[in-house]
Amino acid sequence: MKSLMNSQLGMFEETVLDFASKELVDNRQDNDRFPFGPLFEEVLRKARAVGFFSVTLPEELEGCDMGTTELCVLLENLCRSDASLAAVIFTDTMAKEIVYRARGFLQLKELLPKVSEYDGTLLACQALVDATQAIGLSAKPERAADTFSLSGKADYVVLGGIARNAVLAARTGGEEYSFFLVDLAGDGITKSEPVRSLGLHACPAVDISMESARGALVGTEGEGAAYLERVAGRMNAAAAAMSVGVMKGSFEEAVSYARERQQGGREIVNWSEVRRMLARMAVKVKAADMVVTEACRTAEDNLPSWELGAKTAALFAGEASVELTTDGIQVLGGNGYMEDYGQEKRFRDAAQIRCLMGLAPMRELYLMGKVLEGEPLY
Repeated sequence: MKSLMNSQLGMFEETVLDFASKELVDNRQDNDRFPFGPLFEEVLRKARAVGFFSVTLPEELEGCDMGTTELCVLLENLCRSDASLAAVIFTDTMAKEIVYRARGFLQLKELLPKVSEYDGTLLACQALVDATQAIGLSAKPERAADTFSLSGKADYVVLGGIARNAVLAARTGGEEYSFFLVDLAGDGITKSEPVRSLGLHACPAVDISMESARGALVGTEGEGAAYLERVAGRMNAAAAAMSVGVMKGSFEEAVSYARERQQGGREIVNWSEVRRMLARMAVKVKAADMVVTEACRTAEDNLPSWELGAKTAALFAGEASVELTTDGIQVLGGNGYMEDYGQEKRFRDAAQIRCLMGLAPMRELYLMGKVLEGEPLY
């Protein structure tokens, strides 16, 4: 995203890259062993201290009040080293964005006292599922204003095992649904063990069962679909940026290895088939980077159909990242499957990132539905 950067944004990027090199690279393998090893809580604390969890928050909530471009720069450059921290930030940001698009960030101060104490820690949500397809909770109003009783099951709640509060969707009658802020330490809530996933192990998820658990209504009852649609554009751009970050990390690792590894008396980068494979990787990285850059530009300028462009960017970059990380493994040969080099983790993370905001096939059908309804694609 170099073409987008002014000096201030460039300084922000350097800060992120410096943080990633110091806090993520050396401990990448250890962090990936969660839940069979400790969670990288110290890294999360440091990331919060430097403002990575408040990039889009307004100044009234001690945030940085930045836009889509800055969020994408943050997540992309973290993913070049290790995508798990970026996925934690993505999930927390998505939960906050839902509250913001409902009524405003300041509503957090109004809602939280109704369900729990908020100490600035993480917010959980179902960042890796399509909320419109995976609603297993029902909500009934209580006597207190804007409070409901929630029952049922919420599958794959990302950060649900480590966050104090969550923003979850529940049916409030018919096909309509609403979002609720829920205290995950409250009565009537049972959590599963961490769900084992292909990638992003340090961004854990759990299944949550509820029996008359208390939830505070976010925004207006029945408007959950509208709030999610308002969030989808920015978060799809962010997901695309994460895919590009993983691609850049894989490409850089492959080039570095090919320059050093010798076979037949010369570095393998000088073998034509290896160089062609690297060239194909370079093409995919550049194309995906340009797509994300354009998605950020149209979002910042609020151009017509920018949300559709962001969704397209996420689908394109997600698929390209899975293809590219496969090549990234192949360039390293047998070493590509070893944990020491990080390529196998990037492959797993790329596949997991592709599922952000829901499975790719369902998002493809949704996108094409919008096009068939007349929304311009280009």
